[in-house]
Amino acid sequence: MTNAQAFFERRDRLNKAVLAQADRTTKRFFALDHDAYAEGALPARTKELLGLVASAVLRCDDCVTYHLVRAREEGAKKEEVVEALSIALVVGGAITVPHLREAFALLEELYPSEPAAPR
Repeated sequence: MTNAQAFFERRDRLNKAVLAQADRTTKRFFALDHDAYAEGALPARTKELLGLVASAVLRCDDCVTYHLVRAREEGAKKEEVVEALSIALVVGGAITVPHLREAFALLEELYPSEPAAPR
């Protein structure tokens, strides 16, 4: 099982536990989060990259993992993800570096044959 698969299995199990006991406010928030990333004026791929940047800046490794995988599923190229992570570093500063390390480790799993082009 890959790290991404393990993450999503755990996330799914825990989300089910939350929603089984959640009140209307929590359920509405989960629905809002889902709807915000749906295809719209911005492509879902772009929204996932935006979510990735925000997650890195806010230093949420679970969120970084989620948006990395979703960006890949939505067709984001490795080079696009690397640029997005560069923006996160510029916005968030050095404190985001540990989260970028985790993100780049996962990139190797998600994009095994797609090297990032150096600039």
